[in-house]
Amino acid sequence: MTTEPDLLSLSIVCPPPDEGGVRVRPIVNGRDILTEVVPGGVGGSRYLGVSPRDLLGPDGLLHATVTPHEVRLARSGCGVEECCGALYMTVTRHGDHVVWAGWRDPANQGVELPLLRFAAGQYGAEVLRAAEDRSWEWPAEAVARLLEAGLRGRGDWLVRWDCELEGVWVSRKEPDRIRVVLWYPRDRTDAELPWLQFGMTLRISEDAPSVQAERLEARLTAGDPRPTAEVWGGSHDAEQLGYPWPPVDPLCM
Repeated sequence: MTTEPDLLSLSIVCPPPDEGGVRVRPIVNGRDILTEVVPGGVGGSRYLGVSPRDLLGPDGLLHATVTPHEVRLARSGCGVEECCGALYMTVTRHGDHVVWAGWRDPANQGVELPLLRFAAGQYGAEVLRAAEDRSWEWPAEAVARLLEAGLRGRGDWLVRWDCELEGVWVSRKEPDRIRVVLWYPRDRTDAELPWLQFGMTLRISEDAPSVQAERLEARLTAGDPRPTAEVWGGSHDAEQLGYPWPPVDPLCM
């Protein structure tokens, strides 16, 4: 007997600005799989999907290749995985099929979801459809998406300053600004060494998103970002790196 492939649909959920960010929720065979399992950790929260930019961009993690790679599909609670949990799976292209397997939650060793096998054609078409759907996107998000892509394509500008791009943040509660976030130093594999999180708040204008992203990229990559950035976080001993402490809360700016 032949088993029919699973069917994937990607729903982009846009709650009111005060109720959270835009999230992708995977619907498999008509069911929202993020409701199929309870997260581990504390708080009793449900799984929340992650940003479309993380999953659906040109280098988005949902794109399947013959080389297996892990994808975070959801987070929960406070966002600290070891505390409140997050849902991961491994995606792999096997011939005419795409497989989701290897489910795990750092806060729940007993997480259980079945192996899912999609027809590669249907899977690829759905990921492409969702990636091209920009109906939910507002101007600041468009600028942030384009700027982050441009900055990641020019990683050399950060290497010389021993920094690494964490991401470009945006919130619908603040439609006139974006935030660029960096880690310092780049190599944080040794958990015993101090580290800092640098941040910069950038205002958005009414210019076309592509024009703004290009202008901001040129400005940011012109020199060392650290003197004009603020310390937004870090390790308990981060003051050893010689920057002002305690950190600034960007949400209070």
